[in-house]
Amino acid sequence: MNNSFGKAYRLLKTEEFSSVFALKKQRSRTFIQVSQSASNAFGHARLGLVVSKKTAKRANKRNYMKRVIRDWFRCHKHELPPHDFVVRVRQMFDRSTAAQARAELAELMLPKAK
Repeated sequence: MNNSFGKAYRLLKTEEFSSVFALKKQRSRTFIQVSQSASNAFGHARLGLVVSKKTAKRANKRNYMKRVIRDWFRCHKHELPPHDFVVRVRQMFDRSTAAQARAELAELMLPKAK
């Protein structure tokens, strides 16, 4: 099983982000907000990240949050439906609250077990 996070798994262009935001299908929790598109033509999940300076002033803190989200995505991308996801950090998290942020990602992105 390949757990890389290559370009095929990323949203890179402004149009790709805009198409996800246009559908208005979003869910949120304390730390994380996830916008989701309908099925994409690629057959696998793709991820886009938004971490604003308003959330965390220091770049190292923003980079840490992006690293946590990318790592979670890499480990769970095979369980995700073939949609485009844009994850927006609503509130800053650090090492002490990263586990809660990961739990919110799982709750918002993984399909519900029936």
